[in-house]
Amino acid sequence: MAIRDGDVGDLTALYRAGTLPQVAQRGIETFLRRYGHRAVAEIDIGMPRWRDDPSHLIGVLANYLRLPQDAPDPLGEFRRGAAQANAMIATLQDRARRRSRARAAAVGFSLRRTRQLAGLREMPKYLLVLALAAVRAELVLIGQQLTADGRLSEAGDVFFLDLRDVRAALEGADQEALVRRRRQTYAQEMRRRRVPRLLLSDGTEPEAVSEPAADGALRGTPASAGTVTAAARVVLDPTGAHLEPGEVLVVPSTDPGWTPLFLTAGGLVMEMGGANSHGAVVAREYGIPAVVGVPDATSRIVTGQRVHVDGTSGVVIAVDDDPDV
Repeated sequence: MAIRDGDVGDLTALYRAGTLPQVAQRGIETFLRRYGHRAVAEIDIGMPRWRDDPSHLIGVLANYLRLPQDAPDPLGEFRRGAAQANAMIATLQDRARRRSRARAAAVGFSLRRTRQLAGLREMPKYLLVLALAAVRAELVLIGQQLTADGRLSEAGDVFFLDLRDVRAALEGADQEALVRRRRQTYAQEMRRRRVPRLLLSDGTEPEAVSEPAADGALRGTPASAGTVTAAARVVLDPTGAHLEPGEVLVVPSTDPGWTPLFLTAGGLVMEMGGANSHGAVVAREYGIPAVVGVPDATSRIVTGQRVHVDGTSGVVIAVDDDPDV
């Protein structure tokens, strides 16, 4: 089975059986040994880690393999961004040199040092996620024991209990009814399309009552400059998401677990967030047009529909209404 054309579920089953092509099998295993503690929505210990469910990772690889042969890989994208940054540093140094050599030297040193050290801001979260993965692993063991003892239906139910509930279960309490109630609440909350960025004191959401843009366009916050016209791909969950190269990614929101999808995306439309949100920042890093804070984008845009995304003005326009085009 070719990875680029295979079903993510089938490919994941092949990986678990150890029967993927040798290069792919070993590559995924090596990656998961180092980064398997990460996940989509990874600060929630109830979410499976990549080592628990590698389907997201395998889906990302399948998307990468659909890229044209001459398309840059992630390393190529990072090198391109680094070259642009270094070119801008040189430009700013030249401007500063008009004042004095000392000013130019200070500007160059400060900007290069910032590029070297800025990534450290992510280290606290990275270490936190490592700790959360260890906590999750221990809770899974407890869930398995409680399931074996007949106090839970399945090991994953443990994530619907707080630590006091877990202790009570270990002491003999039956928590299945509590788990059912919390599952219902969880399912209800997961149906929320987005969290409003702003609410007035009377509960009104200004974005929801704003006047629509001319010609039925959707308006949001400009996040990454440029324009693109392409087919849309509405994605509500990145796990196993199929994204053809150049498609416009339409999502409720993003976190680091979504980042690999940006390499194949031609543009981004996001319901939540502002110019400094995760999706906006990553879109700028990858150089793709993006509009964020577009209310109800995932319900007003249909997969396959051609849309024009203007990341400079913050407008998204449907080019046609035929989702099969």
